[in-house]
Amino acid sequence: MSGAPLAVELRNGEKMKGMSLNYLPGNITRFEMVTGSETIPLTGRLGDVPALTTTAPAPGLAILVHETTDATVTYKDHAQFTRFATHKAAAAMADLHLTRGLPLTRFKESYRRYAKSLIAVGDGPQDWAGSDRALGLRIEIVALANPYVDDVTAGLPLEVRLDGQPRAMAQIELFAQAPDGTVTVTQHTTDAAGHTVVPVQPGMTYLADNVDLYPLPNGDAAAGPVWHSDWASLTFAVP
Repeated sequence: MSGAPLAVELRNGEKMKGMSLNYLPGNITRFEMVTGSETIPLTGRLGDVPALTTTAPAPGLAILVHETTDATVTYKDHAQFTRFATHKAAAAMADLHLTRGLPLTRFKESYRRYAKSLIAVGDGPQDWAGSDRALGLRIEIVALANPYVDDVTAGLPLEVRLDGQPRAMAQIELFAQAPDGTVTVTQHTTDAAGHTVVPVQPGMTYLADNVDLYPLPNGDAAAGPVWHSDWASLTFAVP
């Protein structure tokens, strides 16, 4: 409802479950709420959980945007990296790791997350009009229909964009959470225009993600990360 308190959680985990993170401005590059033609910067209080409590905007479709700073992960061995790369449709990167002559154990990847969430503000479908759009993130998923008001019985069309252009043949992993908390996962691939249609059902909450994994110029694993991944996510519900 417009004017009501709106709590925003930042979560890190798997299959739509994970720890709610504190508001730490040093970990945030971009944090905004986009409504219509207005972009509202979001700022929480240091250490708060949930990360932000603000006021719901005017009725319509609001887009929450959150971009992190870079973080790092250490792979214990090449097999672990291969499993990740294969799962994210980037198996060629595991082969490239060998071609680059990089160590097979204890090497690092840096990563950055680009998250969007679609929020319906108002008392019902009559209030929820609006549309998602590309917001200039390096990698992002754009909903090409409004899941709260449009007819999505045939699925919700999505577009993946990378560096401002549609990303062809990209994998979208879709996590669907039922009211009882059960999560199912499916994979979908974009076409030449960067588009795909994902199946959705009323009463469910969804998270879609796409990952771009690529080598860093650094070839010395002792000096820092040798790989980088950028993660796009889009969360929404279907009433």
